[in-house]
Amino acid sequence: MEAHYPAHWEADVVLADGGTAHVRPIKPADADRLRSFYSRLSDESIYFRFFGPRPRLSDREVERFTNVDYVNRVALIATIGAEMVAVIRYDRTGPGEAEIAFLVEDAHQGRGVASVLLEHLAATARENGIERFVADVLPANMRMTGLLRQAGYTAQSQFEDGVVRMTLDLTPTETSTEVTLAREHRAESRSIARLLAPGSVAVIGASREPGGVGQTVLRNLLGADFTGPVYPVHREVRAVAGVRAYPSVGAIDGDVDLAVVAVPASGVIDVVKECAEKGVHGLVVVSSGFGETGPEGKARQDELARLARSYGLRVVGPNCLGIANTDPAVQLNATLAATLPCRGKVGFFSQSGALGTALLQRVAQRGMGISTFVSAGNRADVSGNDLLQYWEEDDSTEVILLYLESLGNPRKFTRLARRIARRKPVVVVKSGGTPAGHSAEELRLPDSAISSLFEQAGLIRVDDLIQLFDVGQLLAYQPLPAGPRVALVTNSDALGLLAADACLAAGLEPRSPVNLGAAAGASEFGAALAGELASPDVDAAVVIYMPPIPGDTDAVAAELLRVSKDSGKPVLATFQGHLGMHPALRVETGPPGCGTAPSRGSIPSYAAPEEAVRALAHVVRYAKWFAHPAVPLPELDGIDTVRAKALVQAALTTTGAPDEGEGPAAPPEAFAQPGPPVEVDAAELLSCYGLAVWSAEVVRSPDEAVKAAERLGWPVVLKVADPGASRRAGTVRLGLTGPEMVRHAYAEFADQLGERVELAVQRMAPQPAVPTVVGVVEDPAFGPFVSFGLGEVTARLLLDQGFRLAPLTHEDAAGLVRSVRAAPLLFGEYGYPPVAVDALEDLLVRVGRLANDLPEVARLDLDQVLVGESGVIVLGARATLRTPAGPRLDGGPRRLS
Repeated sequence: MEAHYPAHWEADVVLADGGTAHVRPIKPADADRLRSFYSRLSDESIYFRFFGPRPRLSDREVERFTNVDYVNRVALIATIGAEMVAVIRYDRTGPGEAEIAFLVEDAHQGRGVASVLLEHLAATARENGIERFVADVLPANMRMTGLLRQAGYTAQSQFEDGVVRMTLDLTPTETSTEVTLAREHRAESRSIARLLAPGSVAVIGASREPGGVGQTVLRNLLGADFTGPVYPVHREVRAVAGVRAYPSVGAIDGDVDLAVVAVPASGVIDVVKECAEKGVHGLVVVSSGFGETGPEGKARQDELARLARSYGLRVVGPNCLGIANTDPAVQLNATLAATLPCRGKVGFFSQSGALGTALLQRVAQRGMGISTFVSAGNRADVSGNDLLQYWEEDDSTEVILLYLESLGNPRKFTRLARRIARRKPVVVVKSGGTPAGHSAEELRLPDSAISSLFEQAGLIRVDDLIQLFDVGQLLAYQPLPAGPRVALVTNSDALGLLAADACLAAGLEPRSPVNLGAAAGASEFGAALAGELASPDVDAAVVIYMPPIPGDTDAVAAELLRVSKDSGKPVLATFQGHLGMHPALRVETGPPGCGTAPSRGSIPSYAAPEEAVRALAHVVRYAKWFAHPAVPLPELDGIDTVRAKALVQAALTTTGAPDEGEGPAAPPEAFAQPGPPVEVDAAELLSCYGLAVWSAEVVRSPDEAVKAAERLGWPVVLKVADPGASRRAGTVRLGLTGPEMVRHAYAEFADQLGERVELAVQRMAPQPAVPTVVGVVEDPAFGPFVSFGLGEVTARLLLDQGFRLAPLTHEDAAGLVRSVRAAPLLFGEYGYPPVAVDALEDLLVRVGRLANDLPEVARLDLDQVLVGESGVIVLGARATLRTPAGPRLDGGPRRLS
């Protein structure tokens, strides 16, 4: 019987040069593929692997190498197209130890194939209980010794009998994690760079039909004056738009880096194969008829992505608008939009193909300028995550704008965004729902939770496209504000008051508006703005210039630019109702016009003061986040992760959940769905993280209740034992100081809820205290997150909750506490005493650590957590476990999502 392996052992990966490959375990059916691979190896590669010449593999060797048990013997191969290009394997040699060896085809050496295979093999080994790899390497085999040393694991080596024996401790280290992420970053960035800066472009499906998709892309490429050759591909005609046409991609006599595909959906797969044979690096599929049309189209889309990746190609689309790069050295407009914004510092990603043309027109109308643009359409392959990796390194991009309809790998997205937002602001419009053609996200999170998680990552989430560009133009041309204090300079008292009200509503601190009067000119505006910017109590300024009769617009604008220059404080305007970059408020670094966008120091204009204030408020919040440097996760005492994991595994094993220890590997379908929910002792689990649950005893009679109260100590509480009872009014009796009070309370519950109701006795917690609720949910898309809210009925009814991704820093915990609207009750307002918020924050950090360490914890509810003047008390806790469908892939070896 053939052994099976978990489905997550297969992955598409990006190589160091930006190409792609497929990684999977070897199978018996790979025998001929292995022989073909071996026949292409050089004598030197064979010598380094086997320490001597070996012209061919025997049938016995082939059978041994391709038949593995996926536990004690595992081999992973990398394939490109139908060909195997590399193999890595381990054989268990003892408890926790295995010997490894690998081979990479000579033509693919230096592409990072071996390093990504080593990452994946190490992950499979750890799943099978292997802690160390041992490799015997010839001293001359510098590639292999270098690879093993650079992996970031703790490595040791010794020389004996002419061989270097290297030992790798597979325990992940900070260095090994950094190495993996750095390699992922470089590879994915390069894969996008190959798309956005091609040396040549083929347009497949470029017909002579006026207004056709293919011809439109071709004319836009030619109209933008693309710096490389453009090759129309058409089966029948000799020329399109005056350019020589070719009957197929293979017939083109030059290299092709990028292919724009505009053929019917049914013909796209054949085009992919042709492009792979030609050596094309990437595809932009503008054709429709894929996931947006239903299940059949989705299957066609999945096959497109699978096939393209297997041949080493990245795909933008399908059903997309295209891509553009305004770099003068490239001048690429491979889109359906004839209007392309000028050169600027904004990178723009739009998931919607239909909106793409309108979005580009709006950017151009504002005079903002872009560096690069990608419309991903159905996002079969290239996603916002890929573009974030590229823009992080792109010196031409200073601000990132994203229009997202779904998140392909939300956990990876937030990890990347949190890092990149430290260097460049990221502004996001995230629409609700999941449109046709996109993977459904089984999110348990409400939309407000996504906003909280974006805030934690430093993302600026806005409500609509207008705000996206409003905020983008402010970030592109003005410095970040140091705080929320806003000066208002205006020639209209009414507009000044509107701006002040908008500031208050947005959480800003407006100064009294400086009203210059309707007849104010350049000198008045310049003097007033200079005075406000010079004040240490001003962090930003909004100028409103709306003269009732025409004035000297250019003079006023010039004075505003002169005064704001070098002030270090952002200035934005409502300048004659102009939206975008008013020509008079532009700072030009080259000749006027749209050949280049305005440079830093230009003052953005907004149609109304409220829009300017709203944009400023978003930037103020980002600046506050940016001003606090990233901090490492805290060191916590009293943590026993080993005992916690043992408790979890014992609970899952006792209830019949599959054991993940050694033994025959489970079939792939066993890993497709999580296991059934299982209860675990939450108090014992929390004790592993330094948290105690207030003792309670379940009772079934008045006499039992009295005895429990005497054991616990007076005064006590009698409450309904159901963990969800705290959500309902009338389920608890407080401050019971003697037996008669307990008996009376018990009788009340029996009359109200029936004799069979299960009650619990608990010692009365010290008062005064503020009741709160803390929770953990393992979300299928985002991973573990921590929720927090107040425990009172009104707060629950209004869903006044905050959310943060686990694990949490102390800063994350502080932000989570303050994110709920009822937070002032914790800080001594509205008659409540101030409580030990620091102890609450420590509890949140510990709960976040638990959530991050234990992916089996599907849900954890701490209800309620009383926050008193000196500490916190957990009154009740409930934990539900579930065997995960697989590991959290974002924390493992590199893979395309």
